[in-house]
Amino acid sequence: MTEKVFTKEEWMGTLETLKESYKLLGPVKDGDFHTFMPLDGNKKPDFGYENTRHSPKTVIYPESERMFEYSLDETKDDAHILKESPKDYSPSAVLGIRPCDAQAFQIVKRNFDNPEYQDPWWTQHFAATTLVGLGCNMPCATCFCTRVGGDPFREAGLDVLLFDLGDRFLTKAITEKGEALLEKTAGNPADDGALAAAEDLKQPARDKITATVPTDQLKEKVTNELFDAPFWEEVAFACLNCGTCTYLCPTCWCFDIQDEVQGNQGDRIRNWDSCMFPLFSLHGSGHNPRDNKFQRVRQRFMHKLKYYVDKYQNGVQCSGCGRCVRYCPVNIDIREVCKLMNEFG
Repeated sequence: MTEKVFTKEEWMGTLETLKESYKLLGPVKDGDFHTFMPLDGNKKPDFGYENTRHSPKTVIYPESERMFEYSLDETKDDAHILKESPKDYSPSAVLGIRPCDAQAFQIVKRNFDNPEYQDPWWTQHFAATTLVGLGCNMPCATCFCTRVGGDPFREAGLDVLLFDLGDRFLTKAITEKGEALLEKTAGNPADDGALAAAEDLKQPARDKITATVPTDQLKEKVTNELFDAPFWEEVAFACLNCGTCTYLCPTCWCFDIQDEVQGNQGDRIRNWDSCMFPLFSLHGSGHNPRDNKFQRVRQRFMHKLKYYVDKYQNGVQCSGCGRCVRYCPVNIDIREVCKLMNEFG
């Protein structure tokens, strides 16, 4: 297991070397927020950020992705034949991803890469990507990763973990992909002082997360009884069905498929979708099983906190990043809804 120390100036210089082998992405200051962007041109990462508004899931699972292309030109032999659109699977590295977002990839992986089904684009994007995490010295007030199986310095799901020691970074390789990345860097071997300083960061960060989010009884709840619980209309009362929570969530995976045609050229495109939108469950017959707002709000929470729990038997479909809490325009809080569900009955 490789552990190296870099001054922050040395680390920024190392990134230039890594660009020879990887397409680098990192948290870039973008107006009032930070966004994971390719580190090309003059873009420089800001590792002093709290967390990005949009999750880095778009690196593996783009908001809009061409799946197939086809021609409608009847004079061509391949007219109306779907051909897979070109994809870029060159090696990339996401620098400074938070452990909660890395955990989210592991949650989503159970849907896109399992023994029964492997999504070819998700799996290949994921295999080509090295995740270089940045431990959270100062979790946000809306963070609750420790309540849903995470940790501000969680290693699982990461290839490398960075510790911010103030004037320098300690880098720790976790997987073979992480070892391969650090082999391309010229940092100094970590000394005992740096290792001890990194260890000292962990417990104070955990102590800053004080939210109560009980999940221990969700598995035992009877699904139909929870579905018919009396609190759903009250929970949904203020909801605007804007979809902010689902679009910012690193563990939401719903998508729609559309064909778009310009002239004789057609593309079949996969786009993110949201269970909060009225058209999401609209049938071709015109029937909509979730035509009321509270039904759509119920679906979101039942999926994350009950259906997922029952299907995968491995925690909830939430990594505790807190984005939906922070950015919901009407202050609907998944932590409070989880308490209602966990204590119901």
